[in-house]
Amino acid sequence: MRLERKRRAPLGITLRPEKSASKPLAQTVSHVKTKATVALVLTFAAGCVDIVGYLVVYKIFTSHMTGDTVHLAYNVLEKRWPEVTAVGCVLAAFVAASVVGRAIIEVGVRREVSSIASVTLLLEAVLIAIVAVSPGPSARESLTILRLCTLAAAMGLQTATITRIGSLTVHTTFVTGMLNKLAQLLSHSIFLSFDLRRDQALMAQRAKVLHEARFLFSIWVLYLMGALVGSWTQSFWGAQSLLLPVAITVFTILIDQRSPLSVEEERDQA
Repeated sequence: MRLERKRRAPLGITLRPEKSASKPLAQTVSHVKTKATVALVLTFAAGCVDIVGYLVVYKIFTSHMTGDTVHLAYNVLEKRWPEVTAVGCVLAAFVAASVVGRAIIEVGVRREVSSIASVTLLLEAVLIAIVAVSPGPSARESLTILRLCTLAAAMGLQTATITRIGSLTVHTTFVTGMLNKLAQLLSHSIFLSFDLRRDQALMAQRAKVLHEARFLFSIWVLYLMGALVGSWTQSFWGAQSLLLPVAITVFTILIDQRSPLSVEEERDQA
């Protein structure tokens, strides 16, 4: 039995063997670079959506479910039922859209649709655009909750679209898990640096760990930048500043048509 050689991407991310062993290595490496870039720009878009929704629509996060869970508990304790309803609906919308996103990926597996990510990304872009062009703040609580849920659903779809780059699990709509993984990698790299005194063969392994750490740090930086840009643009254009994340998402759809993004997600779902 012929053994597959382990291949490494530029960011130090270990690649799994593709379904077709005849696929050129250069094409595989290029795909990982493309997907990593897309993950970064989508993270920027998520940071922008999160802060614009918080500042323009209502002070509830639409992608940061950890913070919303804390707010839910506090509002329940304080018996602030309108806030409980709003936060609960946002949480439900995010989870439901994530389920829908994974179901769409499953359809891609069963029907062998290579660019299935375009479907989830298109739905995401449409949902964000709806909020961007909708009227400003309304006195009707139901409309405010609907706008929040629309943005949360968009973020849920994005979360389901890209979850893996090679062997590295990524999240493009929240960064808590990414920072935790970054800390693990940095700790591991420190111990590898000490071990190098006895075994120089660990040099490549340390380089891989540091590459992955740099990528995860970039995820955090892009989320921060997205929030900064969203905070600045909403002061001029309000909800219409969400058209920037819409444009970014449409751009990633074009990339998916040339280099399918959900290869690893489809493999996991299969």
